Amino acid sequence: MEAVRVTLTCPECEGPVELAEPVRLSEIAQCGDCSSELEVVELDPVSLSLAPEIEEDWGE
Repeated sequence: MEAVRVTLTCPECEGPVELAEPVRLSEIAQCGDCSSELEVVELDPVSLSLAPEIEEDWGE
């Protein structure tokens, strides 16, 4: 049986981004066209935004 996939649009370059079902909130995906890291920010309807940059805390 083939996995169900959802195709969304990258908010950065408008290229296609595929996610496997079930899509989860805060899931991270990468755009195949521009390599942007994207985060699922809403589930109904499924919506993507650029993932926040990871900042180093240097032990704080």
